[in-house]
Amino acid sequence: MEYYYAPPEKRHGDTLLIDGQEFLHLSQVMRKAPGDRLTAVDGCGTAYAVAIREIAHRTAYCDILETMPRLHEPETEVTLGVALLKHGASFDYLVEKVTELGVSRIVPLLTQRTVRRHGREARWEHLALAAMKQCGRCLLPAILPVTTFAEFLQGFPPESVKCIPHEKILEPLIGTTLKELGTGQAALAIGPEGGFTEEEVDAAVLAGFRVVSLGPRRLRTETAAAVAVWAAVCAGQT
Repeated sequence: MEYYYAPPEKRHGDTLLIDGQEFLHLSQVMRKAPGDRLTAVDGCGTAYAVAIREIAHRTAYCDILETMPRLHEPETEVTLGVALLKHGASFDYLVEKVTELGVSRIVPLLTQRTVRRHGREARWEHLALAAMKQCGRCLLPAILPVTTFAEFLQGFPPESVKCIPHEKILEPLIGTTLKELGTGQAALAIGPEGGFTEEEVDAAVLAGFRVVSLGPRRLRTETAAAVAVWAAVCAGQT
């Protein structure tokens, strides 16, 4: 099923407007017409079943038939802090996949072993939007500005479960830790290709992060991020 993006300001009472690039896709690619039904998402956690009432002025005017809060959204709010990668395409892939898996927030990190020193937030937001629609989510993950690892460690609420995977330990597994502690909020820290330094791991522990394992194999950053996010999402399921 095709999903279309209509941010909250596009809702007017029981009418939802679909315009811009979304309208072009709707009208020129999918050839939608008045009377057709489709699903729209606002990126803030709500999906709508709608029927096209009228197409005019490069806008589809849709009647809202059903409101579906948090359609296909996980119960756990997951914040992923992940080091920037040397190759931009790898980080692009990471953004797409963790969006599909249910991440709520992505924080690109500068760490001691980070090679890449700049971000492409606009591109990542575009990729996250496409991935949100493709997989049927209704919450668009927030892409925060590039920040330092030290800044990322601060500011999480006390009820958050905070985990930092480390390749040198085999237990506890991240899923076990998240399941045992049980929370609606999880913060995950994933390092660069060369891993976090011991000083960074120590700083994370002082900030309340728990050192956990992703299993016996050493994973690429983009794979580790996906595994950690999926573990957090599954741990929050009831």
